[in-house]
Amino acid sequence: MRSAMIGTGYVGLVSGACFADFGHQVTCVDKDADKVAALCRGEIPIFEPGLDALVASNVKAGRLDFTTDLAGPVAEADAVFIAVGTPSRRGDGHADLTYVHTAAREIAKVLSGFTVVVTKSTVPVGTGDEVERLIREVNPAADVVVASNPEFLREGAAIRDFKFPDRIVIGTSDERGRKVLGDIYRPLSLNQAPLMFTARRTAELIKYAANAFLATKITFINEMADLSEKVGADVQEVARGIGLDNRIGSKFLHAGPGFGGSCFPKDTRALVKIALDHDVQLRIVEAVLAVNDNRKRAMARKVSNALGGSLRGKTIAVLGLTFKPDTDDMREAPSLPLITGLLDMGAKVRAYDPVGLEQARRDLPEIECCKDAYSCASGADALVIVTEWVQFRALDLDRLKREMAQPVIVDLRNIYRPEDMAALGFSYESIGRAPQTRS
Repeated sequence: MRSAMIGTGYVGLVSGACFADFGHQVTCVDKDADKVAALCRGEIPIFEPGLDALVASNVKAGRLDFTTDLAGPVAEADAVFIAVGTPSRRGDGHADLTYVHTAAREIAKVLSGFTVVVTKSTVPVGTGDEVERLIREVNPAADVVVASNPEFLREGAAIRDFKFPDRIVIGTSDERGRKVLGDIYRPLSLNQAPLMFTARRTAELIKYAANAFLATKITFINEMADLSEKVGADVQEVARGIGLDNRIGSKFLHAGPGFGGSCFPKDTRALVKIALDHDVQLRIVEAVLAVNDNRKRAMARKVSNALGGSLRGKTIAVLGLTFKPDTDDMREAPSLPLITGLLDMGAKVRAYDPVGLEQARRDLPEIECCKDAYSCASGADALVIVTEWVQFRALDLDRLKREMAQPVIVDLRNIYRPEDMAALGFSYESIGRAPQTRS
């Protein structure tokens, strides 16, 4: 099968490379000439484990290429995937569909023969209807089916998620569209991936509902962590105790500083707006957003309390800036409000992240970026673990203690055991567990 992927962002690049690895012919299209030139040189614009090798092998095999010219790839394609950005619209939280609509109009002009146009971007319910209307407005004679095929990729594990999915959701009631997309995903049948065909609007809502539910699980366990600290319980044992129930499950029950990234905050806000447009109030999702925003702002106060209530003149070392490990994505990362709060309280902040420092220098010019965890901790009054990079799970704690001005650690990811840290002479605070003072 021959496909065109419109957009070389996270979704477009991962999906295009994986489709090519299935044996399909894929052309990824982007308007950014510099980005396309870099991709043609083998330079990957995002950090995703294994993506550079996957792209290189499929380019070498002649199954994957990149261009700024949309006309040729679309005219030759059996399926055209729209994988452009849908950021939150400034002011109201709705998804901004400017790029989607622009792509639909440009695709319509060059369609040739029967083609399935697929929205892979995360889009509000009803977007497929508008994409179809725009295509038929521009090209009334087009032989086209518009389908929805939302992605469910985790940053840091996207390639595995694409090749071993929990489910593949395809929203179309057209038999020709079902056949084309079924053929594209047929290589996954060896993995017995469930292919779920639904109406187009149902597929669009599934994506938002899934992200909102996962965000709700995270927020729930974070509130249980707050209660655990007050009543003397251990939130990790609480999470395990409820997660062993098959009706609940253990995933996304890890207490921390709040969720961030490119999906959960944006999609939960958009879902609330979609519901309000249809006179429905999603009170649970609204509460999730409010609780999460408040939690991220509260983390700076947690650090202040660990140092006796004042940060003025103190040096704070921050380990981890990206919203999760194995990505360079800092969009709505908990580190951003945390560091802003620390600076507002008069602290000096230095930070280290294995891949996020370049972005940090742009977003947080006031902080000092360090080359490793130990130079970051040197002379610090407290060290805060914000992102659970694997490199931070096996730190030389004796060396860390020697480097620091005060042996105070605030672990927002519960990487270490409180009793071990106290035995090593640290004052240690974590999430949802009793604080430990050095012995």
